[in-house]
Amino acid sequence: MARINDNYLKLKAGYLFPEIARRVNVFAAANPDAKIIRLGIGDVTEPLPQACRDAMIQAVQDMSDRNLFKGYGPEQGYAWLREKIAQQDFQARGCDIDASEIFISDGSKCDTGNILDIFGDDNIIAVTDPVYPVYVDTNVMAGHTGEANDKGEYEGFVYLPISAENNFTAQIPTEKVDLIYLCFPNNPTGSTATKEHLQAWVDYAKAHGSIIFFDAAYEAFITDPTLPHSIYEIEGARDCAIEFRSFSKNAGFTGTRCALTVVPKTLKGKASDGAEVELWKLWNRRQSTKFNGVSYIVQRGAEAVYSPEGQAQVKDLVGFYMENAQIIREKLTAANLAVYGGINAPYVWVKTPHGLSSWEFFDKLLETVNVVGTPGSGFGAAGEGYFRISAFNSRKNVEEAMQRITDKFTV
Repeated sequence: MARINDNYLKLKAGYLFPEIARRVNVFAAANPDAKIIRLGIGDVTEPLPQACRDAMIQAVQDMSDRNLFKGYGPEQGYAWLREKIAQQDFQARGCDIDASEIFISDGSKCDTGNILDIFGDDNIIAVTDPVYPVYVDTNVMAGHTGEANDKGEYEGFVYLPISAENNFTAQIPTEKVDLIYLCFPNNPTGSTATKEHLQAWVDYAKAHGSIIFFDAAYEAFITDPTLPHSIYEIEGARDCAIEFRSFSKNAGFTGTRCALTVVPKTLKGKASDGAEVELWKLWNRRQSTKFNGVSYIVQRGAEAVYSPEGQAQVKDLVGFYMENAQIIREKLTAANLAVYGGINAPYVWVKTPHGLSSWEFFDKLLETVNVVGTPGSGFGAAGEGYFRISAFNSRKNVEEAMQRITDKFTV
């Protein structure tokens, strides 16, 4: 009989979002007349920007012309898309990033897990707590951790708790770590990082030979002009950071699938014999071997994001969701709930009332007002007692959900 990867058996609980779906499905089956509003998973609801749709339609037409038809594309992505990303997302903000350092992919979720392919099994890994579950679970699957304790914390991680008490700002570790996951604007708390805070992380990483995995999937939602959008706005970051970005939330590509990862050519790791190795070459080899690239049609759609029309439409789309976040913040604050985030991020992080646990609050919301959110404990032990509400939904649903919640949960 074939042997399995025993590391999967360490994943005692189901992945957070399928578990939410399971509970919702059970409730819906028992209550077929319930009008459930889902503000849990961070999936977009509004149509793709017109510029993206038009570009994709034209790309489909291209595929009907032998002279324009595209088969296998470059695994790293088409040069015309990478060049626009380099110019408008990075160079325009003073970041020294070249198009050749950008890799187009089918999702940041995939890349934040797949990046582990080029790193060894004996690295010390730091994650904030709470944290996007993919960071933890992919390391568990890869065999980088021991077993989980009663709180769900895995042996082998350095956990950096973040809460209202420390303003959701992770303290830089006193010990040496090798790989560091940072996400700003943060999922799930909605917190942000100043240039000074990121500079401290970069200084730490350079001093210890660490690599920062910087997840900037929500950078388009930053409204404060003093906040950095990219880790590469920080001096020295080219020597210690890999950045992940996505078209999913800013341009609504959650189902269309397009993202990017930046691996500077100056970034190096150490082989077992002590030799320094360029990480760009390893990631390029990994992608060339295991990935066939994002479709021509989707990349043309992503390219349209950088047109004048696309920029205006994406700005409107982001603004729509941020107005949703403002409504959520204001209504819940008026109900005397402790509310965080939702200003530079599309997530609102709520302290559960009346001493309810995260899952108790989830069940109570579902059962009494038929609204779905995300239990904070699903993001880590330090998320217990908190709850995430997503601004990704229609205006009608957001307003209705807030009315239901404030009617039932006014403190």
